[in-house]
Amino acid sequence: MKIIIIGCGKVGSTLVEQLSTEGHDLVIVDTQEHKLEALANTYDVMTLVGNGSSFTVQQEAGVTSADLLIAVTGSDELNLLCCLIAKKAGRCQTIARVRNALYSKEINFIKEKLGISMIINPELTTATEIAKILRFPSAIKIDTFAKGRAELLKFKLRPEFGLDGCRVVDISDRLKCDVLVCAVERGDDVTIPNGNFVLKDNDSVSIMASPAHVAEFFRKIGVQTHRVKTALIIGGGKVGFYLAKLLIEMGVRVRIIEQDLERCEYLSSQLPKASVINGDGTDQRLLLEEGLPYAQSVISLTGLDEENLLLSLFAMKHSTAKTIAKVNHLAFNDIISGLDIGSVIYPKYLTANKIIKYVRGTQNSLGSNVETLYKILDNRAEALEFAIKADCPVNNVPLMNLNLRNNLLICCINRGGSIIIPRGQDTIKAGDTVMVVTTENGLRDISDIVKK
Repeated sequence: MKIIIIGCGKVGSTLVEQLSTEGHDLVIVDTQEHKLEALANTYDVMTLVGNGSSFTVQQEAGVTSADLLIAVTGSDELNLLCCLIAKKAGRCQTIARVRNALYSKEINFIKEKLGISMIINPELTTATEIAKILRFPSAIKIDTFAKGRAELLKFKLRPEFGLDGCRVVDISDRLKCDVLVCAVERGDDVTIPNGNFVLKDNDSVSIMASPAHVAEFFRKIGVQTHRVKTALIIGGGKVGFYLAKLLIEMGVRVRIIEQDLERCEYLSSQLPKASVINGDGTDQRLLLEEGLPYAQSVISLTGLDEENLLLSLFAMKHSTAKTIAKVNHLAFNDIISGLDIGSVIYPKYLTANKIIKYVRGTQNSLGSNVETLYKILDNRAEALEFAIKADCPVNNVPLMNLNLRNNLLICCINRGGSIIIPRGQDTIKAGDTVMVVTTENGLRDISDIVKK
């Protein structure tokens, strides 16, 4: 596909990184030449210095022949204007990043009237991801498939679980739970395991199952599965606001610590059920006074990654709370992933992944489409959900007879709302949705799962 990306900040750069590896023809537009040079020196892309909302600039970028324009500048209004001009100048589909909470209730109206294919709010997306984890605090990360009927859940294997030395194939029989181990992280290695793979304590394990079976699995290994009842949010920015709103709707008692007095007044007026404290969220005494030792969850959402990580470490030292830290920059993500600090959320990856899912779904012309896409295991693997059409070449073939690609696992089949954890004799049928986990990037169709 020919794709124009306007804006090469954090999200734009991440999109370039991921879409360039999938063979798309990319043109990047930005007003800052040094940012474009950095991308052009790293990736095989074309760059153009200019204002993306200019009709002339868009023409020079090739909007008349483009398949998709993505506007991810720092301005909501500029992004919407870029998409509007692209719709008038060419026939391409458009995606806009819109962050202002004022627009959140008007998204459907804006999409319809401006003809925008997709609008994404990074802060709301991030808050939704965090709220999902707080529903099941034992998890490091949760991704949902089949409209919530199946979950891919990542957790750390602790000695008290009693699974050290257990083979993957023995877990279901031993615990009498219908779950499937989809991936294992051990140090720097990522493995899509077969049945003979042996688990070890301190592995990061990803399992796939229905929510009920996930809960049953954790109960049997002695892990608490109840959602949190209290949350201490450090940082009352956009993510903090959206998260507090979601948690209050879930019945969670929310306390927010925010340093800016004017922002505190806004939060208090918009979130009357939340307790808003004006203070420095990095003040250890304040945190202890405001109930950190008794909080069931502590979410660090300040504007500094280092602060968020240190706050999580401090919270783990002084409480048993579920800790979540927001990280925007990934220069040291290999070090971060090695720290035992609960969950780490990367907003720019969440945003980019939603857009990439849309791109793959748009370009498919074969027997099925990518319904859902998640980058998992610190972006080293993908979990995809495919909708199966009648003419799909893998239909009605026992899975044991499919010559599957290496490092790929069919981990779940959704058939009419019933979740099947597949075994070798199971088959894929028209109308199913199928979940796949793989370390291979760029799968666009269910037929891509077999060796060519």
